[in-house]
Amino acid sequence: MSRFWSELTRRLTPYVPGEQPRHRRLVKLNTNEAPYPPSPQVLVAIQGIDGEALRRYPDPESSALREAMAQYHGLDPQQVFLGNGSDEVLAHVFQGLLQQEQPLLFPDISYSFYPVWCELYGIAFEQIALRDNFTIDVAGYARPNGGIILPNPNAPTGIVLELADIQRLLQDNPDRVVVIDEAYIDFGGDSAVTLINDYANLLVVQTLSKSRALAGLRVGMAFGQAPLIDGLQRIKNSFNSYPLDAIAQRAVIASLADEDWFQDCRRKVIATRARLTEGLAALGFSVLPSAANFVFATPGPGRDAKAIFLALREQGIVVRYFDKPRIADYLRITVGTDEQCDALLEALPALLA
Repeated sequence: MSRFWSELTRRLTPYVPGEQPRHRRLVKLNTNEAPYPPSPQVLVAIQGIDGEALRRYPDPESSALREAMAQYHGLDPQQVFLGNGSDEVLAHVFQGLLQQEQPLLFPDISYSFYPVWCELYGIAFEQIALRDNFTIDVAGYARPNGGIILPNPNAPTGIVLELADIQRLLQDNPDRVVVIDEAYIDFGGDSAVTLINDYANLLVVQTLSKSRALAGLRVGMAFGQAPLIDGLQRIKNSFNSYPLDAIAQRAVIASLADEDWFQDCRRKVIATRARLTEGLAALGFSVLPSAANFVFATPGPGRDAKAIFLALREQGIVVRYFDKPRIADYLRITVGTDEQCDALLEALPALLA
């Protein structure tokens, strides 16, 4: 701690991201990255970048990418906002739309950086408890609020909320923004993007890090009616007018053009998720129904999740453990390749014994 820190800096408890081990031989199942590479067309687009494109500032509005993204989702370009990863997009959302007099509402078991951003931007918040089965209780959000944000599927549970429940939230809160954070929607469930033209208070946030294997490029999106997007543009242009570099913009356009590759990788992850779930259940784990590219599982009575997490790491298999109330008995396991998941399943019996 430095004497030069501001009072805000002293108060903050920063978000701790998942470990990124440098050892290449590890079976890395802790950060929900894609197990397969991006479309070959992405690599061609990156290799085709010339010096002139890098010499100049990128298009500050990412016009070509906004148009491609809008066309892909059946929207207008004015309904698309782009940022340097969904983390930056959400940071702008918190500051530009959710900084209200009444508290922001979100689940008690959810992304741990939601409270961090609330602290950073001085936003009061209330956490609404999930049910005992870890599903979202929509009725619990029927209280005065300055906005609602929900991951869908939720993290780290992986449980998805139906569109009918999202519509209920939108209808019950017509004067408040409802943000649906869809980082994992491509692996299960229906996207709320289809509701945008019907609800002025809906904002949907997505990322290309998971299902399109572009975590290294840092590109995130928000979709909503034009007035909401205009508000985010005002925040962006007051913070960083050039958030997306020329390489990222061209690479994402190439990814959107290769639908076959995207669907094939998506199907493989979903199939492996089913195999992993079945294998864990056979070992006595209780696995929550996941619509994401990870599973959330407890090893069962008499078994210590943290001890299993540490023992796996000693064998070069890294999963995610959260030492927090209600979920300290669970492990979050990324759906890797079949070979990676088999390595996990083969290592577990000896540890459980």
